[in-house]
This record gives sequence, C-alpha cells and structure tokens, in this order.
Amino acid sequence: MIKANKKFIYPKCVRSNVDGKRVYDINNGKYKLPSVTTILSATQSAEKRESLAAWRNRVGEDSAARIVASSGSRGTAMHKILEKYIIGDGYMDLTTVGQEAHNMAKVVIEQGLCHVPEIYGTECTLYYPGLYAGQTDLIASHKGDMAVIDFKQTNKPKKREWIEDYCIQLAAYTMAHNYMHRTNISKGVIMMCSKDNFYQEFIIQGLEMKKYMHQWLKKVDQYYEEQRPKD
Repeated sequence: MIKANKKFIYPKCVRSNVDGKRVYDINNGKYKLPSVTTILSATQSAEKRESLAAWRNRVGEDSAARIVASSGSRGTAMHKILEKYIIGDGYMDLTTVGQEAHNMAKVVIEQGLCHVPEIYGTECTLYYPGLYAGQTDLIASHKGDMAVIDFKQTNKPKKREWIEDYCIQLAAYTMAHNYMHRTNISKGVIMMCSKDNFYQEFIIQGLEMKKYMHQWLKKVDQYYEEQRPKD
C-alpha cells in the first residue's frame, strides 16, 4: 500500500448536470462552478468538432455510441480499481469489462504507480473561485516531485499531439491546487493504458506546463465570453 500523507484537506462536492453542462457544487453551495471538462468541450476548435463528426459518420452513429459507451464503462471500472488499490482496499469486478479493467489497472500499478511512494489525496476536488472546478485522480509524489496525476484508458495507443486536452486538463487542476493550497506544483502526469494493456506515461512540467496553463486561461476567457447575454 502507498503511504498516505493528509497534509491537504480537499473539499466535498456534489456534481450535477445543468442544461447539459457538468456543474460542481462546492462546500454546500458556497461555489457552483462549471467543470474543467465542460469548458474544454464548449471551447473545442471547429477542426476538432469536424474531425469527431467525420469519425461518427465513418463508423456510423450506432457503432460510435457503442464504442463511446464501452470506453466509458471500462474507464470507470479501471479508475475504481486503481482508487481501491491506492487506499489499500481490495476490489473485484467479475464482469467482462471488469476483467479487462483489472488487467489494465495491473499494468498501471506495475509501470506507473511503482514510482509513487506517497499520496496526498485521491479523487481530489479542486476549484478556482468564480471560474471552474474539477476532480483529479491523484495528488502524489512522483519520482521525487509533487504532481497532479490522472489515469486514462484508451482503445489504442496515443501520440502526444493527440492528447492536448488531457494536458490542458492537468494544467487546470494544477493551477487550482496551487491557488487553494499555496503549493507550487509544476508537474502533471498522465498514466494511460490501452485495452490491449499497452502502458504510456506522459509528463508535462516546467515551460510546457506554463504553456498549457496559458492555453487553459484563454479557454476560460472564451467560455465566459460566450456565456454572456448577447445584446
């Protein structure tokens, strides 16, 4: 079991969907904020929207829906297994999807979490007052540095240029943690496993982290500009 250090207190939250947007209710209504993923989705480039639409047309709407649902179920199961492992609880899911997720989680544990000797929180709610909120999988020490860590499942291995939104997501969580807890985290880690059990680890830090923070702030500005009532 990984050593737990409870030096940070993370707030409670309730997540809900309002008009198709995920909203975080923080500390019993003190803050009601759009999620990081809601902002990323709302500010997608036209090129990315067109690419997604082209994929749906190519595979067909029914197949696309099945692929998305299957990926979501597998990802949820993998996250639950990893969370239980981190806190020292056993967990078994005997469904077909559950067995796939167990195999993927085992790869993440053996190749990724082996470099995490100490954790500060799991499923951590993070927010930046008045702007956004989200929940990251892990705040922990990674190879000697405090880092924000997210677990991702994928149908096939990814190239780095394909996961820009994941990097921006980590930057958003890092900014929120640094604001909330007066930390100076500058490292984000994506631990990714494909359904064929191929592990990938993407690290963003230093100037690259600053670049993604800048991109995130531009997206936040765009989101709120588009939410303003039009004259």
